[in-house]
Amino acid sequence: MFRTTSRTRCALLTAAAALLLSGCTAVGPGAPAHPGVPSGKAAQDALLKAAEHRLVVDCLSGRGLSLTSRPRAPDEDLELQSALFGAGPRELSVTLATGATVTAHEDGCVAGARQRLYGDQRRWFRAQVVVDNLRAEAQARMRDDPAHRAALARWTRCVTPPGSPRPDRPDPAVATRCSRESGLDEVRERLEAAELATVRALRRDELTTYRQLRDRALRQAVELPAPTHPQKGTTPS
Repeated sequence: MFRTTSRTRCALLTAAAALLLSGCTAVGPGAPAHPGVPSGKAAQDALLKAAEHRLVVDCLSGRGLSLTSRPRAPDEDLELQSALFGAGPRELSVTLATGATVTAHEDGCVAGARQRLYGDQRRWFRAQVVVDNLRAEAQARMRDDPAHRAALARWTRCVTPPGSPRPDRPDPAVATRCSRESGLDEVRERLEAAELATVRALRRDELTTYRQLRDRALRQAVELPAPTHPQKGTTPS
């Protein structure tokens, strides 16, 4: 599974230790890259999820394990987790511009499934983590903008009762009113769109790699041979 630490303690965590492939709104679907590949992003995501699940189930079966079997003892649960997500030191690591570091194992059935689909697990891991965090990176850049700092200061004054420190959790209705009156909502909407465009330009290489490897995975998914036994179990999260 993925693990994230943060030097700034405020990074968004979007990489998940799951078989679900994260949908990224920053990358739209293109035309079908191969016969049998659906054109809609939701259908493509479902295809990739099903293919990854299928490969993980086959991998676990080869180790005498199953997603549906309930561990009878803690050591059996650890065995299943290690088989799924790997064990020992985490070999994959990406430090984002936000200060967050995302890590993952290079072994385990999940990693093996992604290697089979994407062809280069290390490149896919980096590209996916970066692309999944484009909005977080844009928001981090936005917070440094003088217009945002000024609007945030107005918002802080608005939600702070006279003669009292600013509450840790302002009343939601008050916070909403102050966001509107301080102009914070308008500033955030304007700056985030601009910063997201900037970040997408800065991360052009990762976006290109993401599209290329995703297209490869879609082709691999439709070319998987039919299963020789029913696929059972649920996707772990």
